[in-house]
Amino acid sequence: MEQPVSVVEHELELNLVLSPEHSVPVQARLSYGSHDPYAVHITFHLDTGSPVTWVFARELLVEGTFRPCGQGDVRIWPTVPQPSAGGASKGRRSVLCLALSSPAGDALLEAPLPAVAAWLERAHRLVPPGSEMAALDMDGSLAQLLA
Repeated sequence: MEQPVSVVEHELELNLVLSPEHSVPVQARLSYGSHDPYAVHITFHLDTGSPVTWVFARELLVEGTFRPCGQGDVRIWPTVPQPSAGGASKGRRSVLCLALSSPAGDALLEAPLPAVAAWLERAHRLVPPGSEMAALDMDGSLAQLLA
């Protein structure tokens, strides 16, 4: 029996870091579906007319909200604002850094950490960690392959 597909999505604005002093906003969509329970999809809406989608492990994104992780094409780490000499962080926010590498080039993006963490909580309610295998419709997939 085929299980219903449920998807959790969130539109957000990331910053593409061009230099330590300059970044440009990039619209993106985070997407997680019960049909692909181990993966998260992030689609970047660029001025090229064609969106760019990266897919990587949900577990990698979760770990990256707490500590640096990943290697190769996808690296993720959190940053927290450092207090200034006066003791305040003066409008700085916690961000999640995403370093992406491909044959076409490298990109460093900053996402609002609270928004990503809230979206991950919704994804975890859809498919709790550790129950991904139960969310897969292995019988249905096997029947499609053999048909």
